[in-house]
Amino acid sequence: MDESFKKRQVLFIIQLLAGTIILYLLHNYLLNALLPEKEYVIPLWNVYMFHGISVLIVYSIINFRFSNGKTQVFNAFILLMVLKMVLVVVFLLPLILSNAPDKIGDATNFFIPYFIFLAFEVYSINQFLAP
Repeated sequence: MDESFKKRQVLFIIQLLAGTIILYLLHNYLLNALLPEKEYVIPLWNVYMFHGISVLIVYSIINFRFSNGKTQVFNAFILLMVLKMVLVVVFLLPLILSNAPDKIGDATNFFIPYFIFLAFEVYSINQFLAP
């Protein structure tokens, strides 16, 4: 493996892990402080595991392709984003099909971190997309 690949990968994993833990703890604290009795269809830790793993996979694939000399990674990035959207629908299927009275709370718990992780992912991958 290319040394720059490993260096970028390790730095990204550290940043992703630290950000995920901090964001999860803050989110969990706010939910317990503001809505202590609320039960959710999708547990919060599942949401953060999904986001963390999906962002790691997308970054790793783009980093690997870039390290192997493929500087045109935009098409791979777009394809991975479409695949990620399909996985989001599959992940949210239990919520969509449930008879839960308040689905908006669960959807909010999913999509606020989703957009934060997406911003981090795009920011991190930007170094590969810029000419």
